[in-house]
Amino acid sequence: MEADMETFPFFVSAIIPVYNGEAFLAEAVETIRRQNYHPLEIIIVDDGSTDNTKEVAASFGNEVRYAYQPNSGLPATRNRGLKMARGNVIAFLDVDDLWGKDKLKIQIPLLNERPFAEIVLGYTQILMLQDIIYGKHIFKEWSDPVLAMSVCSAVLRRSVFDKVGLFDEAQRYCDDWDWFMRARELGVEMVLHKEVVHLYRRHDQNMTNQQALGNHYFIRMLKKSLNRRRFQNDGVALPLPKLSELKEEPAGKCSADRELGD
Repeated sequence: MEADMETFPFFVSAIIPVYNGEAFLAEAVETIRRQNYHPLEIIIVDDGSTDNTKEVAASFGNEVRYAYQPNSGLPATRNRGLKMARGNVIAFLDVDDLWGKDKLKIQIPLLNERPFAEIVLGYTQILMLQDIIYGKHIFKEWSDPVLAMSVCSAVLRRSVFDKVGLFDEAQRYCDDWDWFMRARELGVEMVLHKEVVHLYRRHDQNMTNQQALGNHYFIRMLKKSLNRRRFQNDGVALPLPKLSELKEEPAGKCSADRELGD
């Protein structure tokens, strides 16, 4: 899909939550900048980092908006970014991940063409750390791309947060999955497409490596969803449609960024 980005009436706020992410922050900012989209703001929310994250953020000068807060967890950090955002479209990027080079070129037209859609969701490619050579992290693809409930693989109308609410700050893990469950329960309209727009990079510092905690919060998320659906339907939890069963829209040639080193 060929498009002139400046023809679309959206101001995109790209939010990067970061905790001790100095090794990845510069590349995260760069992967947003090279989208070549305007108008765009980049918001970095520093969740109490003790490394040189602040100095790396400062190196971008007025190109980014930076805020520091005492360590409060990922959902609180995302919420801080949302409260700072001035755009009518929201996009997220975890500091150690990357966007595909045409993420906004693919997703913004789909949002523009479908005025009733509030979320556009693409595919995620999982990458595994293979080596670190002279400070350069080398990642390789692991498995086929997946359709995941990740805010990093989506763009969202700002207005959808008025309907669904902010991220649950008590949900320290799986907070975006929890948010998507609430959105689906409310019937928020989503557009899916097959292109990879999010590169999820696994390494030894990932939050998701804490499996026991992750499992606890995953079960908590599912129980909350079941309880809400039971409350809404006289004690019977109606099933939600599977993401894989929703119609996927064509969005042109797959154009994920395959430059996997940082």
